[in-house]
Amino acid sequence: MIARTYSATLLGVNAVEVEIECHESHGNQFRITIVGLPDTAVKEARDRVMAAVINSGFYMPTSGYITFNLAPADLRKEGPAFDLPLALALVSARENLPIEALRDCSIVGELALDGELRPVRGVLAIALEARAKGRQRLLVPKRVAVEASVVSGIDIVGINNLREAVEYLRGDKNIEPEPCRAAEFFQAHENYAIDFNEVKGQQEAKRAIEVAVAGGHNLLFVGPPGTGKSMLAKRIPTIMPAMNEEEAIETTKIHSAGGLLDENCSFIATRPFRAPHHTISDAGLLGGGTNPGPGEVSLAHHGVLFLDELPEFRRSTLEVMRQPLEDGKVTISRAAGSITFPANYMMVGAMNPCACGYYGSIKIQCRCNSASIQKYRQRLSGPLLDRIDLHVEVPAVEYKTLTSTEEAESSTIIRKRVDLARSIQRERFKNERGLHTNSAMTPRLIRKHCALDPEGAGYLEHAMTSMNFSARAHDRILKVARTLADLANEDRIIADRVLEAINYRALDRALWS
Repeated sequence: MIARTYSATLLGVNAVEVEIECHESHGNQFRITIVGLPDTAVKEARDRVMAAVINSGFYMPTSGYITFNLAPADLRKEGPAFDLPLALALVSARENLPIEALRDCSIVGELALDGELRPVRGVLAIALEARAKGRQRLLVPKRVAVEASVVSGIDIVGINNLREAVEYLRGDKNIEPEPCRAAEFFQAHENYAIDFNEVKGQQEAKRAIEVAVAGGHNLLFVGPPGTGKSMLAKRIPTIMPAMNEEEAIETTKIHSAGGLLDENCSFIATRPFRAPHHTISDAGLLGGGTNPGPGEVSLAHHGVLFLDELPEFRRSTLEVMRQPLEDGKVTISRAAGSITFPANYMMVGAMNPCACGYYGSIKIQCRCNSASIQKYRQRLSGPLLDRIDLHVEVPAVEYKTLTSTEEAESSTIIRKRVDLARSIQRERFKNERGLHTNSAMTPRLIRKHCALDPEGAGYLEHAMTSMNFSARAHDRILKVARTLADLANEDRIIADRVLEAINYRALDRALWS
């Protein structure tokens, strides 16, 4: 007798369907074997399944050989999510479970020894895979049913324990599927708790942030401690365009695969903001581990990755970021194969001008000598700086400005201008697959959309010669100039836009040469 159930395993942030076959044969001894490249957690499932089946009141044989096969056999299976489908395959023959009920159903869940179900990670990706495979229902632990409920077109059924799952599949118990909650989640997360109108002064930095967000550019703040660099960075998501359903599901899927969702936060409907500490490892930043999981660059997908105290990060850690900054994805290679994680984010860095933080300040004297200043600045390589489009100085705010009662511009007002610039770019790149912002323009598109008049071309030529900009910096200046023109709703890039774009690049040459 062979019983079959269907489940799924995570491969990066996506899921792959797994067919579970259970075969029972006669024998004098009792043995359970699981084949099909199971990891340790899956192998240990036989002991959890045995205890859960017995403690749920179902018959467990004392002799004979039970073999579970997890297909496809060449795909490694990881995690405890196979406990429930293994148990249901084992009891299905004896408990008169209809074959059709199992055939149209995908099942995941970790079992406690008493048969209760515990949450598992990645249920959103599993729900998407089950729907793609034509399954009508997905049985999940009740505590994570809300997370999967954003997927329409498939019934998400929350189960509390093994006995309840059997009774539901047998038709003895009715359990209503979770309603699709995508619209509900979006409404609940429309508002941010912070706003740009709380930031006093720093008009130049705010302007640079608006430009960076409008064109999807990377940004670096340089200034002494306490000038508001972190405060500005945390408010960047509040002026980014609202996430659409596809972006929200993709972002939630990554956080689910990383095990970062819970009952209080089961859906990511706003732009993520990630701020890892400078002691983070390469694997923590890019992703990896024995069973590769997403790193901070992937958790910031469709949002902001903020690296405070940028020179304090290990240089090797910063250098490995160059690939995701260029490609929008991270590929992790292991002996068993490669896994690709999405990493399309806006990078925002912040740093002091020197080790003590007060080089160039007119209020506090810098304690660093020229050699230490140079050593501090050389922690960031030129190639990395070339990939950051805007370098912005953030000076100390005057007391008069801090105590002013004048209302600053709100995030809502700034966001309207950003949305207008983004709509211009969407129309411009509507025939370019996977390209939505100026920052992602290829050399061909730069030549097509970033033509300069003679005056602007002259300014750029002089800057390239006098400041020794690289070819990559040349392209970045043109992209930023194009964004500045879009914010002003101008078809042509006039000389003033070129000058402003050059000014955003001048800081690195003033400090790093």
